[in-house]
Amino acid sequence: MKPKTDDELVFLPLGGSNEIGMNFNLYGYGPADDRKWVVVDLGVTFGDQTTPGVEIILPDPEFIEEHAEDILGIVLTHAHEDHIGAVAWLWPRLKAPIYATPFTAFLLREKLRDAGLLDEVSITEVPLSGSFDLGPFKFELITLTHSIPEPNGVAIRTPLGTILHTGDWKIDPDPMLGSATDEAAIRRLGDEGVLAMVCDSTNVFVDGEAGSEAGVREAMTPLIAGLKGKVAVACFASNVARMDTIIRAAQAAGRKVCLVGRSMHRMAAAAQSVGLLKDLEPFITDDQAKYAPEDQVLFLCTGSQGEARAALARIADGSHPHVRLGEGDHVIFSSRVIPGNEIPIRNLQNKLADRGVRLYTERDHPGIHVSGHPCRDELKQMYQWARPQIAVPTHGERRHLLEHAAFAKDLQVGQAIAPRNGDMVRLAPGHPSIIDEVPSGRLYVDAGVLTPENGEALKERRHAAFNGMLAVSIVIDGRGRIASGPQVRAIGLPGDEEYPLEDAMDDLAEEAEGAFKRLEGASREIDEQVEQALSRAVKRAAYRIWERRPVVETTVLRL
Repeated sequence: MKPKTDDELVFLPLGGSNEIGMNFNLYGYGPADDRKWVVVDLGVTFGDQTTPGVEIILPDPEFIEEHAEDILGIVLTHAHEDHIGAVAWLWPRLKAPIYATPFTAFLLREKLRDAGLLDEVSITEVPLSGSFDLGPFKFELITLTHSIPEPNGVAIRTPLGTILHTGDWKIDPDPMLGSATDEAAIRRLGDEGVLAMVCDSTNVFVDGEAGSEAGVREAMTPLIAGLKGKVAVACFASNVARMDTIIRAAQAAGRKVCLVGRSMHRMAAAAQSVGLLKDLEPFITDDQAKYAPEDQVLFLCTGSQGEARAALARIADGSHPHVRLGEGDHVIFSSRVIPGNEIPIRNLQNKLADRGVRLYTERDHPGIHVSGHPCRDELKQMYQWARPQIAVPTHGERRHLLEHAAFAKDLQVGQAIAPRNGDMVRLAPGHPSIIDEVPSGRLYVDAGVLTPENGEALKERRHAAFNGMLAVSIVIDGRGRIASGPQVRAIGLPGDEEYPLEDAMDDLAEEAEGAFKRLEGASREIDEQVEQALSRAVKRAAYRIWERRPVVETTVLRL
């Protein structure tokens, strides 16, 4: 297939560029008015203290939703939440066939089943190192190593050149589960000629190499063997190689393994469905673990990031129905601290320590965790293998992307461009450049409802979380006089011995009463005008008292 004179090859990130997580990448081919698109990954990110009540955040598909009929397929590189977690939420807006390897497909089907979409979505399982065509795009999966089974880079061949989209990766010569990085396939691509490499930037500031999973096994086995009492290990459930390491280390120490947390059970089932986690003793149940001798059980737990509803958080709170840890017990954190999770992890660890539990982290035992993303030496190696003409950093914050672009140029890559979400990059023909900026943003999953990033409900919740809330009520009789109140109640506002909160409420009630009495007779008959007058008066008085602007809700009742 030869390119037409007006054909273009474009790359458009709508998530995952200028941030770590929420990966959502588009490739387009054809003339500007008739492009065909493919989606590579469709993931989520997670809420924090700035999004009270919101745990899951999705990329906004507004732009590509308008071109949904031109989407040829959704290709998933691997099964981490920041790469597949948005599929069940956003697929009804895109309705394109999905392509994934067996492990990823297993987990995706579970998500789609929960969403009631399993019978609607077309999923094509692609074998490792498999290939398939979608219109002008010819895909070849490249086996890489990462912290989850079946991670894939994607070679995307088009009439205007070949792209290597790495997804998440590292170079692990001894990954313990799965195959090592397919160096030969990447070298072959380099020999054919790679137009652009769209590449992971997570660890671009870290010198050296990420380290091998084999090293974790060497560190974990003697650590677990030397512990007495109950032992719990927290890790990412998706890191099946780490699960395998911990399980084998436990068995070598004479301990039975109890999986704690839904994600652990789900990942174990997915792994076993593709032939992983083999030749292991059967897991024991929660009830069996209750009665096992303390030195003969190991709890493999979710919750290494301090997630409030995960297993380890409930253990730390003493609210888990089956698992109790205390004096003389041990918790190993076989994970890193994801930026933004420092506070919940610290709180979790403090609760465990207060129970007498001894903690082990990568800071005091560096060998018990390695990253799943490439450090500088691995990035250098990848560029030497692939030899792209253009470097396109992704999967990083702004500082990561710009450093990656500079590093690529230091490695003699001819051109580098670091787009933000929404930047449409023309890769060919001609020099790479940003040719358009399209809508991009976030959608919040708020109480099961998709809401805009700056939706009114979350604005009000943030405002109330910082400033507190005041509820004003007044009862007016048929003659327009006060029959009861005004009464004022506070939520989230302070008082002290010198000025108790009750006194502040009385003062605010007086302000509200004064505002009502200043209203003209006709205005007293209109609820909205009464509410507005009382709310304004109470807000002004509240600012004088607390230098805060609380949310004020005024209720008018009439006899």
